[in-house]
Amino acid sequence: MKRKKVNSPARLGFVALGCPKNLVDSEVMLARLGEAGFIVGADPDNADVVVINTCGFIEPARQEALDAIRRAVRQKRRGRVGKVVVAGCLSQLWSERLAAEVDGIDAIVSLDERDAIGQFIQRLLHADDPSGASGPAASADLAQDVGGCADDRGRLRITPRHWAYLRISEGCDRACSFCTIPSIRGPFRSKPIEQIVSEAEELARDGVVELILVAQDTTSYGRDLGLRDGLVRLLRRLEAIESVRWIRVMYLFASSVRDNLIDLMAASQKVLPYVDMPIQHANDRILERMHRPDRRQTIAALIERLRAAMPDVVLRTTVIVGFPGETDEDFAELLEFIRWARFDALGCFAYCAEPGTPAATLPDAVPEPVREDRRRDLMLAQQQIVAEKGRTMIGRELLCLIDEAHPDGTACGRHYGQAPDIDGLCLFRTASPGVGTFVPARVVNADGYDLVVEPIEGCIPAPHP
Repeated sequence: MKRKKVNSPARLGFVALGCPKNLVDSEVMLARLGEAGFIVGADPDNADVVVINTCGFIEPARQEALDAIRRAVRQKRRGRVGKVVVAGCLSQLWSERLAAEVDGIDAIVSLDERDAIGQFIQRLLHADDPSGASGPAASADLAQDVGGCADDRGRLRITPRHWAYLRISEGCDRACSFCTIPSIRGPFRSKPIEQIVSEAEELARDGVVELILVAQDTTSYGRDLGLRDGLVRLLRRLEAIESVRWIRVMYLFASSVRDNLIDLMAASQKVLPYVDMPIQHANDRILERMHRPDRRQTIAALIERLRAAMPDVVLRTTVIVGFPGETDEDFAELLEFIRWARFDALGCFAYCAEPGTPAATLPDAVPEPVREDRRRDLMLAQQQIVAEKGRTMIGRELLCLIDEAHPDGTACGRHYGQAPDIDGLCLFRTASPGVGTFVPARVVNADGYDLVVEPIEGCIPAPHP
């Protein structure tokens, strides 16, 4: 590919990988790149510059990122791509290794250089010798100094216009033995409340009616700022934004869920009774090995408190099977707990050792076939729970937010108990209003993880039970 003339805008392709927190970074980078004069939105297989915002959390995510990087490098060798730039978590985790792992990367951008990515790539394009000072080994300050919590205002959003992620903090101070996040994202840092509210108001002006709060640990919000009950205080401020109808809180840490947060959820017309609470396991010995503060009894007591305060609460969790030392009896205890708790949604991962974590050095590794068998058995049990719950939903009236409207008049939406991308959908088989609107509907059937619904004419149910 011929190099762009200095005054000619470069076409930029962008590949966004990873979790919702990483997606926020992608949206900020896209905005900064547009401000720097790039033509964003080009085909990543045919662009002057390709930026891959990577995830480095677990091995499958790292492999996905490497596949995307290698694809871009192949297109570069074919003359269809000019420069390949790698950003995000994997660039932080493998700053030096990446350059050696994939020959052909032109630049590696660290997390703390996110907001300067536009100027950084401009310098790369203008350099007489791209393999010199602007090359991957010398181009970026790759130190893992990510102090402070970045300002996410002014994003170029890639989610639908009517909903958006709102990051309230960065990093993590938890010491879970299996997790690499603290080594990648640094210590826990909260955004100031006024900054978050300003960003939320900006999103609302752009048409957002559902705010989805994300962080590594939302329940710790404000502790580093000296705020007592920081998350509750923040939610009360966000409730005051008139055009926002739904506020969804993700990544609650079970041991930090207090009664005042439960009371707010139960009373609020905007904060949804949706609790995303990764428990990871239910056997006390395994939880201790994981360096988790929760124990089976306290998790069970919290579930009972949540359901007593909010009978229609939707509970989502995540668990890990096959952790080092997990016996057949330990797994049976976890499986029994899942059947007792009857979570509405559940993600299950077979343990994978992450280099540099304490868990990676633990003895008594569980063989991979056993890990996969346990993951399958647990998900089969969860599927049965979901099927039973789906049948009990038939006849219920729900308020649905339309995410997609199709040319044939059908549509997909979500009720309060369904978060984007990770939960099921409400499927409209008949005509419904447009994307971003709230539609009262009645459940007529269950289809796997999804609900089949019909609009109710002349009915306006409450935002949520």
